[in-house]
Amino acid sequence: MAMSGTTAGPGASRPERHDPTGPPLVKFHAPEVVFGPDSLGEAGYAAGRLGARRPFVVTDPGIVEAGWVDQLLPLLRAEGLSPVVWTDVTPNPKDHEIHRAFDRYRESECDVIVAIGGGSCIDAAKGVAVLSGNGGDIRSYAGIDQATAPIPPMLMIPSTSGTGADVSQFCIATDTERHVKLTIMGRALVPDVSITDPRLLTTMPEALNAATGLDALTHGIESYVSLAHNPLADAHAITAVGLVCRHLRSTMDHPDAIEGRCEMAQASLQAGLAFTNAILGATHAMSHQVGGLLDAPHGVVNGVLLPHVIRFNARATPERFVGLARSAGLDVDRVPGEEAADMLADHVRSLADAVGVPTGLREFGVTEEDLDTLATTTLEDACLTTNPRPAEHADIKELFREAL
Repeated sequence: MAMSGTTAGPGASRPERHDPTGPPLVKFHAPEVVFGPDSLGEAGYAAGRLGARRPFVVTDPGIVEAGWVDQLLPLLRAEGLSPVVWTDVTPNPKDHEIHRAFDRYRESECDVIVAIGGGSCIDAAKGVAVLSGNGGDIRSYAGIDQATAPIPPMLMIPSTSGTGADVSQFCIATDTERHVKLTIMGRALVPDVSITDPRLLTTMPEALNAATGLDALTHGIESYVSLAHNPLADAHAITAVGLVCRHLRSTMDHPDAIEGRCEMAQASLQAGLAFTNAILGATHAMSHQVGGLLDAPHGVVNGVLLPHVIRFNARATPERFVGLARSAGLDVDRVPGEEAADMLADHVRSLADAVGVPTGLREFGVTEEDLDTLATTTLEDACLTTNPRPAEHADIKELFREAL
């Protein structure tokens, strides 16, 4: 079984060393990136370079129906590889799905793990990788750097424009007993190779295009104001915000136009590079809980929560929101930070309206009675640790109430 030489290591969470008289030392984690139309054609060669002989392909029925698996498999076989395909993945991948996939991976004596699909497929594939190297129950790896043994090499091929899972050190899995989403985080979870072919985005359903685009926007905004932000991540975050705000609507109106898909694919990639290095904040910590409780679409929940969290965080780092608002296309010259944040929050809500996102969490089934539980589980989410403004149970509960 091929194994990556990289373990989770301390880089995911340990504060960087720095000279107090100079700028901080920055570690920037990224996979090898292959980007552009027709880049799917590189998949067989890339898998072979990773040592594959019997790659384990994780996908879902929608990607199969769209024809992308039928394009991928001959590319793998042309390199002399014998792929095994696993398609039993649903949105917000469940713990038991990951365990079943791992059983098939082990029984088939597979090596390199290949995912083709959206964030759920990629997260499920990462879960298989964690279990392959470390064993046990996927739920036991929630948190930071809990998986310490080497894992198999990973090749990720995203089919959506927003999750960033193909370049990130995150794996999100649903604990079906507690009805919460678990954040598994570690340097080892950064894939070895990411192949982004914008052609794959043209087969996304309209609702998924909206959801993943808003996810990318949330990644850019949250990573830019994160306590762990740094100049390298900032450049990717600010660019991603501008790309989403300029191009998401056009991809909804002209889904087959490859130019817009290329821009949104780049937005997803750069937002992913930003958040895997700067981490995220309260929007994601809260959204994970709604998704875990109600199996709600992650990006859409982000679109509902993000304007409220922007206004909450602006009291801590108002100046950071000026650059974000400007990147979004807003005229914020000589505008105070908190006012710029209000303008950005309104702009995000306007974009969410334009792409058909609900105005409140009640439309997903969230009730007033759920808020205490949601706030409690949010406090356990690793994403909250880098939110720029400290948030206690009462703060989180009030943000949920505002978003109802």
